[in-house]
Amino acid sequence: QVQLVESGGGLVQAGGSLRLSCAASGRTFSNYAMGWFRQAPGKEREFVAAINWSGLRIRYADSVKGRFTISRDNAKNTVYLQMNSLKPEDTAAYYCAAEATGWITPLAGEYDYWGPGTQVTVSS
Repeated sequence: QVQLVESGGGLVQAGGSLRLSCAASGRTFSNYAMGWFRQAPGKEREFVAAINWSGLRIRYADSVKGRFTISRDNAKNTVYLQMNSLKPEDTAAYYCAAEATGWITPLAGEYDYWGPGTQVTVSS
């Protein structure tokens, strides 16, 4: 089992920045690929970014490429999502997820563990 807890969400003006953190506990964090997803009201959960177990492979959704940066610190069992140049359309609940094979994927169904989420609201 892996337990995930997100933090760092909040209310920010358009153009601002937030840094989300996801702290993991349980089984060896460094074995897992980690992903960030988001879900806005009335919409399906969508892929944001993913990072493999070593941090050497990263993938982003086109909608956040160049604005968001995913990173991980295996010594701290934590994955981060730095979000810059935020837009109102980035407003959503953000979730981190862990994938047991260690390989990145944009498919939510491939992830084994999920955090409860943290709300990000971007005002115009």
